[in-house]
Amino acid sequence: VLLPFSIDRHASPPQFGHSTAGPPAGVPVVLGRRHAYAVSSPQAGVDPDAGLARADALDIVERLLDTVESDPMPVPVREVWVYGDVALGLDPIPRLSVYVTKDLLFGETDTAVDDHGVEGVGSVVSATWAEAFPEHLRANDAGYAAPERCLAAHLLPSDAPVHLEVCNASFDDNVTRRLQGALARDTHDEILDPRGVQLWADDRRADETLARLREGALAFPTLPEALGMLGVDEERARTAASSMRERDASRGRSVRGDVV
Repeated sequence: VLLPFSIDRHASPPQFGHSTAGPPAGVPVVLGRRHAYAVSSPQAGVDPDAGLARADALDIVERLLDTVESDPMPVPVREVWVYGDVALGLDPIPRLSVYVTKDLLFGETDTAVDDHGVEGVGSVVSATWAEAFPEHLRANDAGYAAPERCLAAHLLPSDAPVHLEVCNASFDDNVTRRLQGALARDTHDEILDPRGVQLWADDRRADETLARLREGALAFPTLPEALGMLGVDEERARTAASSMRERDASRGRSVRGDVV
């Protein structure tokens, strides 16, 4: 039960609308097993005091969609969302926040480590993609291919203040899981801002929605109100929103990969 714009998968062409459903009663706290593969530090050379003009942020988003549409990807990309400040129409923004839902890679086998110097090519990331774009191949600290880092290298400029979240769960599912987990652990800075806009789903892009995003024509509640619509009590919603704003004031480039 969320606030994003999302595709009606039974309609053709895709229809986008604002979900107004209320939170379900008695939702149990069910925490998925999650592994954070990587959180990179802000890139050197990025001015920590500089924000990102809204038009520039949306240009980055449009190029990202173009790339997903035209290029092979290290892993299948099922959804692309933007969320937070860029969805709200703020200008400038501290950072652009992007969420990518990835699918597991099937139908390939591991290539030799020596071929790329990275384990997991062919099983974790596409060997075909790695052959075509070796400059974007990235590994985690253990030397294993890291899909979230590969996607960041391929889809985003290296010097732009962008935070990329990559997960196998859809944005709406992960918002719920992260919220439940953060409330259970009292780690409010782990909550995903639920105010998101879906721009890609199942190999289709939402150009009309992107145009409305450029116009600042999409309305959202305040962050405490949004959390309240997800069932968080008013006082805790204000506390959580404050922690999230402090986190989102970070500058530079970062990447987070989850498996749920």
